[in-house]
Amino acid sequence: MNFSFDILDESDILKIVPLVEKLNDFKVSKAVLEERFLEMATQNYECTVIYDGDIIVGVCGLWYCTRHYTGKSVEVDHVYIEEAYRSKGLGKQFFKWIYDYVGKKGCKTVELNTYVSNYPSHKFYYNEGFEILGYHFLKKL
Repeated sequence: MNFSFDILDESDILKIVPLVEKLNDFKVSKAVLEERFLEMATQNYECTVIYDGDIIVGVCGLWYCTRHYTGKSVEVDHVYIEEAYRSKGLGKQFFKWIYDYVGKKGCKTVELNTYVSNYPSHKFYYNEGFEILGYHFLKKL
């Protein structure tokens, strides 16, 4: 298989919506996802993708910020790899590419949130050296 990793051009941001829809535990409509991704693309956000040839089979958002406790940081978001491509080392390759990429941008740490019920992701992130530091809370206004 011919995999490559890249930053998705902002003008192509809607190409990831079908993959993110599969991850969509909050059942956000496609129209709302499209609206939000168009807005996100104008913020401190980049989207990384995995290509199999010219087909996107994986996605990960990158949010950049400086945090008082870590310095320049990136938060990975909405990580998704198509099911047929899982458990083959592709996630490990993808994250290595991400670490190298964000490191060149000056990031000192990588942070993330994962759903409590997503046990396979917990194992993956532990194996990648992530540690649980706290709880993520959400309040809808």
